[in-house]
Amino acid sequence: MGRFHRHDDGTSHSHDHDHPHDHPHDHPRDHPHDHGDHSGYATGSQRIEVLEAIFSENDTRADINRAAFEANGIRALNLMSSPGSGKTTVLGATLDELAGDLAVGVIEGDIATDLDAAKLGGRGAQISLLNTNNGFGGECHLDAPMVNRALQGLDLAALDLVIIENVGNLVCPAEFDVGEHAKAMVYSVTEGEDKPLKYPVMFRSVDVVLLNKIDLVPYLDADVDTYVARVREVNPTATILPVSARTGEGMPAWFEWLREFASTTQD
Repeated sequence: MGRFHRHDDGTSHSHDHDHPHDHPHDHPRDHPHDHGDHSGYATGSQRIEVLEAIFSENDTRADINRAAFEANGIRALNLMSSPGSGKTTVLGATLDELAGDLAVGVIEGDIATDLDAAKLGGRGAQISLLNTNNGFGGECHLDAPMVNRALQGLDLAALDLVIIENVGNLVCPAEFDVGEHAKAMVYSVTEGEDKPLKYPVMFRSVDVVLLNKIDLVPYLDADVDTYVARVREVNPTATILPVSARTGEGMPAWFEWLREFASTTQD
């Protein structure tokens, strides 16, 4: 069975299929599937029931993950972004800052390779690598069952904070509760000021936006105030922190937010 996604507009889609796509499409008679609705989205009640079951299972597992965090006195943060935003660089600088202060575990999510996990090694954190490659190119997000499996690679009793570095994507990761207590995202000025308007679900879901690579503003046709205003259009309450993970500008505000988050006790 394929993995399904649902979106705010009510549509849903799957990434995987039970048959290969090496059959020709030039001759309809050689492709005897009844496609019906040519929009590509099935709307039958059976599909809706399957989707509901999938998300119900994810939410159940997310609750299990959250209970495991809370039983060990851990705060968990889901860190998201598009590819190339500087998320791993932000995380590396964060681990360097928190080393010896907070015991941090990282669930490093990526479609393939251990390149990002290797960049984070030797910085005083526990690292649990989670590749999502499933034989069909890899999942575009982490879900609660995946994170649950990755938790087996961490000594939770020894940790204060777990940071889940999600797969680089501005759509799917925002739709899945993985058991986190808060969501943050890294948004680079090199991505353009229109991204909050084009991907509102992601920007609307987060508690913190790190507006990264502000050291490049003098070399771009970019205005930080405009970027902030665009985020505010879809998320009026998020904390927005202009930073440069490369130069360190603005990063102390992020470290302060993270320390306060990690020290917050559950009711």
